[in-house]
Amino acid sequence: MKTAIVTGASSGIGLAISTRLMKMGYLVYGLARDFSKTDIEEGNFIKIVCDITNTSQLIKTVKDIKEREKDIFILVNNAGVGFFGPHEQLNPKQIEMMVVTNLQAPLIITQLLLREIKRTKGFIINISSITAKKSSTHGCAYGATKAGLSHFGTSLFDEVRKTGAKVVTIHPDITQTSFYDHLDFEQGDDPDCFITPECVADTVELILSQREGTVVSELTIRPQKHMIKRKK
Repeated sequence: MKTAIVTGASSGIGLAISTRLMKMGYLVYGLARDFSKTDIEEGNFIKIVCDITNTSQLIKTVKDIKEREKDIFILVNNAGVGFFGPHEQLNPKQIEMMVVTNLQAPLIITQLLLREIKRTKGFIINISSITAKKSSTHGCAYGATKAGLSHFGTSLFDEVRKTGAKVVTIHPDITQTSFYDHLDFEQGDDPDCFITPECVADTVELILSQREGTVVSELTIRPQKHMIKRKK
């Protein structure tokens, strides 16, 4: 059985991707800080409590998985955090959290697993954001971290493509998840104004279904309509 590792797997996009990979026959190691509210059948899903912003803990966690599994085929760098507003209103801790979670941790975990992914000719799938591709005046720091992740994916694919490893970047637009719980805006009420975590999971399945030799290296998912609702 091939193995997948998914960060931010306790809810939202990460949980949807993990569930889909399980249905596709993968053994999934899900990393997250807290699984207390995660509703998923254990089956081929192994919950690993790990704070990916703690580099020493992340290194130990990946090392332990590598010792248990010899055929790691998929890494999904999904965990992310966002703080929005005028840049001068952000505090240094919020900026640091975004840089470490959205960019530093994916770079580190990818480095730790790259030899295995190259050996299995597997996939590194980075969940970036639509904000990586456009100006974001309400979240320039968040957009910068996601743009960095996207550029990393593009460059890494060119670096390793001759080995058979695939590097893919997905840019989801506004998605109906708990990501917006602490923000001052959220998706509109019309279902045409947002995508769902299952939409992203569908995209992952599409990426994995390509014939050997064909890679969907970058993909953007957007809702039909654009509508953002400010919270009162």
